[in-house]
Amino acid sequence: MLLFIAFIIAPLVYAFYISLYRDTLVGGRQFAGAASYIKVMGDAKFWGGVWNLVLFGTVQMPIMLGLALLFAIVLDRGQVYAKGLFRLGFFLPYAVPSVIATIIWGYLYGPTFGPFTQMAKAFNLPPPDFLSPGAMIFSLANIVTWEYVGYNMVIYYAALKAIPSDLAEAARVEGASPWQFARLIQLPLLWPAILLTIIFSINGTLQLFNEPYLMRFLARNTVNSSYTPNLYAYSLATSNQQYGYAAAVSFVLGIVIASASYIFTLITNRRRPEQ
Repeated sequence: MLLFIAFIIAPLVYAFYISLYRDTLVGGRQFAGAASYIKVMGDAKFWGGVWNLVLFGTVQMPIMLGLALLFAIVLDRGQVYAKGLFRLGFFLPYAVPSVIATIIWGYLYGPTFGPFTQMAKAFNLPPPDFLSPGAMIFSLANIVTWEYVGYNMVIYYAALKAIPSDLAEAARVEGASPWQFARLIQLPLLWPAILLTIIFSINGTLQLFNEPYLMRFLARNTVNSSYTPNLYAYSLATSNQQYGYAAAVSFVLGIVIASASYIFTLITNRRRPEQ
């Protein structure tokens, strides 16, 4: 409890405190009340970053969770050799820090030195531009998918192992195909785990920071200081010394994340598959 108060509650209280003030060149720190929050609500840069992450999540989340579910079902059925090595191979990228993962993929994406560029030049083809404005969302989605497919796969695999084996035997006796067993029995029983991973993914998507922060050094014309809300708050605090406004941006982002998670949970609970 002491650690929780010291490292979670106290920083939040302090951040909320400074969000109520603003620093000026003439008068120093002045009380501003809710002015910073009102400003955030009309800040096009902040909402532009949120929109970027909505597009990012629309592309990345279905692919990541779909692959994780597919690999978990394949593992559960035992249709692969060296199951332990297979499971470890997909989980290992999650053990790689996101900073290192982004550096690795940044090298692969490199427009002048990356291996994809070198291969294209070897065949006299135009090099692919993974860092262009139109491709950046997909490039970032690929990095995050590579990092977290294994993590979600382990969650689904553990949930599959909790399903009683009697159900599988009964389904085989009744003549159910593997697809029918997966769709009618496994997926409904996996719904709590799927809901959990979706909520985790929504929260992680809206807090995206490391990947765009590092990629902007390779694509300055594509990834700007407000590409994501967290990157925007970081830039406000470090480059512009607008600590109060940066704190307000962070709190509004927290409200957006909590609202998105709550709305998704409310909708899915009403449409929950029958078990």
